[in-house]
Amino acid sequence: MPHILVKVVPGKSEEQKRRLAEEITKDVIDIFNTKEESVTVGFEEVEKQDWMEKVYRSDIQDKWKTLYKKPGYGPGYVS
Repeated sequence: MPHILVKVVPGKSEEQKRRLAEEITKDVIDIFNTKEESVTVGFEEVEKQDWMEKVYRSDIQDKWKTLYKKPGYGPGYVS
């Protein structure tokens, strides 16, 4: 029963979130050979200025070995 949580900076439209959730769901069903009712997708908005503290440290840096897609940025990154 996969639950996917997408953390993103504010500014994505409801349509973008809906489309991404649909595509993620399709891929999870196909790749994990599961049923649609088993998949949930949520979104959590995190302000850009809080990203490094609230997302990078705890979800990326501290779980580096569990990442299958690593970021191209790190501490000190400014966009």
